[in-house]
Amino acid sequence: MITLIISGGDIEEEFLKSFIQKQKIDKVIVADKGLEILNKINTKPNYIIGDFDSVNENILNEYTKKNIEIVKLNPEKDYTDTHMALKLAIELKSNQIYILGALGKRMDHAIANIHILKEALDNNISCKIIDKNNEIELITSGITKVKDFKYNYISLIPLTTNVTGITLKGFKYLLDNATLEIGHSIGVSNEVILDEAEIIIKTGILVMIKSKD
Repeated sequence: MITLIISGGDIEEEFLKSFIQKQKIDKVIVADKGLEILNKINTKPNYIIGDFDSVNENILNEYTKKNIEIVKLNPEKDYTDTHMALKLAIELKSNQIYILGALGKRMDHAIANIHILKEALDNNISCKIIDKNNEIELITSGITKVKDFKYNYISLIPLTTNVTGITLKGFKYLLDNATLEIGHSIGVSNEVILDEAEIIIKTGILVMIKSKD
């Protein structure tokens, strides 16, 4: 099952409409303020979740009248609305999760949203944060193949203290059984130069960020 989570960060209307039209989405979960952008494109979610401290009250009231499951959270909760939306997507047995609106002006939320991808990874679920210019996911031990050429750059940044046994094939800048450590930037702005590239990891977790510019 493919689940789309819409959070309250920056999303362009046209990008959101295009994404929903192109992807086969089975469930839509909207987190708090994300309801406002979904309302603009007249799309009905399956679930609305949040403490509702930031969403327009009039819009929320309109959706309350519809046949939509609403999960109201305590404002003094341990997890963010987006994290709780991710937990819900996992509970729904999603095997692919996309998160839109996870990036924006609040850098604390953006960094936290990248970190919560680990919960999906721990459950063996593919989960990506996507905006108009970037696609972010976590990769771990094994082989990750890269075939998507709509992005110009691929950056690999350690999420764990050390990531070992990194070998890159089909990239402009190669690595052979290398170790990347937190605090180093050598994995930034690489480029795929073959029809298919490979990232091989022995241990640890990398943040893989594909960027258009």
